[in-house]
Order: sequence, then structure tokens, then C-alpha cells
Amino acid sequence: MSRAVIVGGGHNGLIAACYLARAGLAVTVLEQADAAGGGSRTEETVPGFRFDTHSAAHNIINMTEIPAELDLAAAGLTYREMDPFAAGFLPDGRVVRFHRSVDATIASIAEHDAAEARRYGEFIERAMPAVEVATAGLTRATSGPAVLRAGLARLGSARRAVRRAGGVGSLVQDVLAPYGGLLAQTLDTELVRAPIAAFAAHGAVGPSAAGGGFFALWQAAYHRFGQWHAVGGAQALTDALVTRLGSFGGRLRTGAAVRRIATGSSGVTGVELEDGERIAADVVVTAMDPATALLTLLDPPLSGPAGRRLAGVHRSNTVQMVVHLATTALPAYPGARAGDWNGLQSLVDSLDDLADAFRQGEAGYLPDNVPTYAFTPSAIDDTLAPPGQHTVYLACPSAPFRVRGGWAAHGEAFADAMVEALDKHAPGFAASVVGRHVRTPELMAAELRWPGAHPMIIDITPDQLSFLRPTPQLSGHRTPVPGLFVSGGGTAPTAGIAGVPGQAAALAVLRTQQGRRRGRRGEG
Repeated sequence: MSRAVIVGGGHNGLIAACYLARAGLAVTVLEQADAAGGGSRTEETVPGFRFDTHSAAHNIINMTEIPAELDLAAAGLTYREMDPFAAGFLPDGRVVRFHRSVDATIASIAEHDAAEARRYGEFIERAMPAVEVATAGLTRATSGPAVLRAGLARLGSARRAVRRAGGVGSLVQDVLAPYGGLLAQTLDTELVRAPIAAFAAHGAVGPSAAGGGFFALWQAAYHRFGQWHAVGGAQALTDALVTRLGSFGGRLRTGAAVRRIATGSSGVTGVELEDGERIAADVVVTAMDPATALLTLLDPPLSGPAGRRLAGVHRSNTVQMVVHLATTALPAYPGARAGDWNGLQSLVDSLDDLADAFRQGEAGYLPDNVPTYAFTPSAIDDTLAPPGQHTVYLACPSAPFRVRGGWAAHGEAFADAMVEALDKHAPGFAASVVGRHVRTPELMAAELRWPGAHPMIIDITPDQLSFLRPTPQLSGHRTPVPGLFVSGGGTAPTAGIAGVPGQAAALAVLRTQQGRRRGRRGEG
């Protein structure tokens, strides 16, 4: 029986482990923290109140077959749809609601601006076929040829995408242009532009970044596939994966930080922990930052053109700052209706404010205007807070990782500014806060061992997505070292709560082993 070690117990590492254990490998997952989950953890950061430490909503994994294939529902995972999936709250009291139904969304916008509602419908009609093609690549393929096959399988959608965009050149420009420009060309008011931008920005991509247009087009994906909350918080996904891993005979070890990935003349031989323990393995899958895995832990490090290209992957300085608030009430937005607290609540007032904040954050300055969005998961999940009380998750997507003066000097004041941003849209909210926990980028980098605290590990720009992630040579999850594979959010096809990098890495392991078995039979 082959022995497999998975380095990293985030959701991708656990998914890879489950597929390998189900196939009969002896699997051990090594997680450096005191609990598995990585960015998919839910903890009582304020006494009596449970908060997602990072991931607050799941969509890509619910576009895949992973939950069904691993039967995560039977392992305790239940998803509840967040509908409306977003609501935009403007300072003048207007509210626009983004429902799973495009028609219901158009009706909500039309309450304030019939022409803008029509333009939004046209934008989603234009974006939908492009998203249908893209999701085929993001959920089923990681190599260049596989992405091409996935695209050809949806040739009808591809043709519609080209036609609705006005030609191939226009479609390419839509995808590669900054999303701020795309939204400004397509929509006329901040009523719709600002909340779409708030969602687009959560992946640490600003509205002026070249190649960001795709993240505005992704708005159509929420209409097509919905946005989902795991009952009990993101931890429910982790717990279900741990349960399923155990049912397949796999093993999880926490507090087991890896210091070195060992190799021999025939390839990988195992790992060495920081306490000196050595664990032999025929297969090692790293589910962490690929550059750290292959350029720091691997002994000897990946060299040559493959190593140099990996060393050149990039990540921005703008990341997320998160504040957990325990409250006695939900934010009292003027004009709010039932359901307005189900999904993301955009407190972004304008594209210009968001663009300025990203420019300042990239330069290491705190933004003058603090773009903020909120989730209130206790509105749809009563397991997270005491009766009659609530959890409010605030995030700023343009906080600088490296900030002038350091986060120790700025963390609490910046959290105050985020609370004030919500209080401006829901007057009196600040008085409802009875506890808070501030998660600066510095804290998250140390806790999660994410370089630069980047929520997507490396940038999700077009040059680092799909079959280019993290590099073309590594997108198939194999490395030049026999037996060593890469997974995690920094690998193909994308980051976020997707699970596909874990599934794809496991399939790469199994295909490699099958190939070797066929080779041995042929030799015989």
C-alpha cells in the first residue's frame, strides 16, 4: 500500500486526502496549526459567539461534484442558500437587492432607476455565457488541453459569449480590462456599480487592476449557481472532510509543522517535522503556498527554469482586514426588508473610493475611505450566537499587508473606522456592539502561515489562473520530483473555497500510479 503524506490541512489538503484514502492509499495529513481547516475555520473569537476566521461564504465548491462524490452531507455538512446573495446600501438610504433570480434583481433596481435596471439585465445577459464557459474550466480542468476540451464542450455558450460581447476582441477586452472601467462603461450609477465592485474586490483585486474584468463578469455566477452558507460556519466543511477522511481510513495530525521535504535518488522519500520526527512516504502532496513548499521546504529546492518561474509568482500588498463583532441586534439599515441580512452587505459608496483605497493600500498606506462589506450569518444560522444576539463579520478588501508604521500601531483604529463605515449606513449600529475581535493582516499571516496574508495565496490575475496557476509547468499538480505533487489555493485552477485544487492533485497522483503500474505490466 502506498504511503501518502499531505502537508497542510486546509480544505484542499483534506479533499486530496479523502480522494487518495478512498482509493486505498495510507494517508496522513499534517497540519501545522492546532486544528485543521486553514481559512475554513469557525471559532469562538468572542466568548459565546462563533465566527468564521476567514472564509464567510462558499460558491465554487457548490458548482462541483466534490460534495456529492465525498457524500459530505452524510458527514454532517448542510448548506443554506444566501438569497438575496448581496444587498447594496447607499448613504442616501437607497437599497438594491441582488437575488438569485435575475428578474427579481432587476425589479429591485427598477424601484430606484428603471434605466439602470435594464442595463443590469443586459450586463448579466452578456456575462452569463462567458461565466458558463469559465466555470467549466474552473471546476473540471487544470491543464491547458483540459481547459480547451472543457471550453469546446460548451461551444454553444462560447459562441453566445462572443456574440453578446460584440465580437472576440470585445470579449477579450471585457475579461482583460480593469473591472472599474468595464462597470463604468456598462452601468451609469453607483447604485449597482458599487455593490458589484464590493463583491469583485473580495479576492484582493482592485477596480484599476488590468485583467480584473472577469471578476465583475463573475456577478452572473451568483445568479447561476447561488451563494451558500455552511450551517455552523465554514468549520462545518472542515469537520465533514475530517469525518469523511476517517471513514476512508485516513489520519489527521495537528500541531505537526513540516520543516523539510526529503528526497532521494528516485524522488520524494518523506518529510521531516520541526521537532525532528521523520515520516517516510511514497507520495507527498503539499497543500500550501507552492513557492514555500518547493523553494523553501523541498530539499534540495526546485531549481532551473521551473524554480525561477515559480520564484516569480506575484501577490499584491492589498489583502483583507477582518473584524468580528458580537452584537445585540442586526444592523438597522434604513429601508431594510426581511432577507437583507442573508448575504453580503455592501457598504462601498463608489468605484472611485474603492480604486483610491486599493492604490493607497498597495503603497502601504491606510485608505482614507475604508471600503467595507459585512456578513451577518447569524441571521440565517442560529447556531452562531446566543438567542436574540448576532454575529457581524466586517471585511475591508484593500488593507495593506505591509503598512507604514506597522499594524500594532494601526489595528484598533482601523477596526474603529470599519465599524464607523457600517454605522454610517446603519445609524446607531455601534451602540449594539458588545464584543469584538480584530484580525489584522499581520495576525492572519502568522496564524495561517499565508505569505503576505494574501487570501488567495497568490494573485488571481489572468496570468496566474487556470492552466497558468501557479506556473504552466506546475498547473498539472505534478512537480519535476517524482512522487511530489502540489495543491492548495495557490495552484490550478483557482483559489477560494473551491476544492478543485485538492481533487485535481489527488487525481494526478492516482493517474501517475496507474501509469507506473501499466508500465511495469508492459515490462513483464
